[in-house]
Amino acid sequence: LPGPCARRRRGRGRMRRMTTLAIDCGGGGIKGSVLDESGTMRAHPIRVPTPYPLPTSLFVQTLVDLAARLPPAERATVGLPGMIRHGVVVTTPHYVTKSGPRSRVLPELVEEWEGFDAQTAVANAMGIPVRVLNDAEIHGAGVIAGQGLELVLTLGTGLGCAIFDGGRLAPHLEMSQAPIRWGLSYDTYIGEHERRRLGDALWSRRVGRVVEGLRPVFLWDRLYLGGGNSRHITPTVLARIGDDVVIVPNSAALVGGARVWQLLID
Repeated sequence: LPGPCARRRRGRGRMRRMTTLAIDCGGGGIKGSVLDESGTMRAHPIRVPTPYPLPTSLFVQTLVDLAARLPPAERATVGLPGMIRHGVVVTTPHYVTKSGPRSRVLPELVEEWEGFDAQTAVANAMGIPVRVLNDAEIHGAGVIAGQGLELVLTLGTGLGCAIFDGGRLAPHLEMSQAPIRWGLSYDTYIGEHERRRLGDALWSRRVGRVVEGLRPVFLWDRLYLGGGNSRHITPTVLARIGDDVVIVPNSAALVGGARVWQLLID
């Protein structure tokens, strides 16, 4: 008969691997998938438009409805734009507006979202453990090597930012709201609205200026440029910004949802 160690090993082999519901919440859409512990997707990603106006109750219900269309998972990770501390929203840029990015801000939504314990609300609604973090932090968890100082910038509706030191997540900096030029914030300087207005070539030059301007600030070992708009950076600009800059796929926004549980983030 096999000994107890062999039986334990065989038993472990039969154990079901932990699955994670990963949800990436953007200004224009909310997408989700279910992944195993290695970050491999177990379901085709589903995307729904972000509803506006978006009170917190509708936000939670939107995530619950999205999860119902995917296979069951043992835990969930939610990425939100804005400043998130310990699962609580300090401020968020898009979800406080009437009809989405660059539309009128509604004071009643600002009051409702600021201080909203999203992590507890989503966990209670789904009945599983949940982590809610800034969306760029989850994106970064899917791509970092875990060595040295690694900066992640995501280019989408606006600018997302996350910093990792030796694989450990540093406190969040809301770079998107910092002024950069002509009274513009990073969000408005290299966000989606400006890319559409300028075209990829001129917009890419702005991205290049941002990278070179931030280089002496962070002195990173590696910079990752992600988000849906990173693929629009022109080859000319990519050739100039250095070998320490890597373009990463937008799918990392979901893949990081599984990996972030392995990082020391608290």
